[in-house]
Amino acid sequence: MAAPDLRAEVDSLLLQLLQDLEELEAKRAALNSRVEEGWFSLSKARYAMGAKSVGPLQYASRMEPQVCVYISEAQDGLQKFWLVRPSAQTPEEVGPREAALRRRKGLTGTPEPESFPALQDPLNWFGILVPHSLRQAQASFREGLQLAADMASLQIRIDWGRSQLRGLQEKLKQLEPESA
Repeated sequence: MAAPDLRAEVDSLLLQLLQDLEELEAKRAALNSRVEEGWFSLSKARYAMGAKSVGPLQYASRMEPQVCVYISEAQDGLQKFWLVRPSAQTPEEVGPREAALRRRKGLTGTPEPESFPALQDPLNWFGILVPHSLRQAQASFREGLQLAADMASLQIRIDWGRSQLRGLQEKLKQLEPESA
């Protein structure tokens, strides 16, 4: 590879890296904002309901995760984090459950069990009529969780870009003494 082509590739990779860093900084600011909003809304709910009405004593004895984090790997080796609600079907679960044909009429059997049990909204732990600020806190923390997954994916892409940039710079250093 010629030195001008290598320099152009370094330039484009450096521009992409700077764009990714700028996006990461924006997502960090948004995450900090969402978490701050969440805690502020939670304190509003504690004020409205009473400090003892919103706390660990109201948590369910058996908690179920509301979100699962999955990691997928792209063809270029980069990993991407994404969140899935357990009630939603993952791409592998979409499609027929059985490979054989099913009989539509005739046998009346029990319905097929669902793959995930129905999830209960954690806000119901605090009563039926919860203040709007508690719902806002939940929404802020959910948005923050999505931002955290996006930031993790972006950080992996940045690390990959930095390693690629180092490799190209080493190749460029090796080509320059030859041309001099």
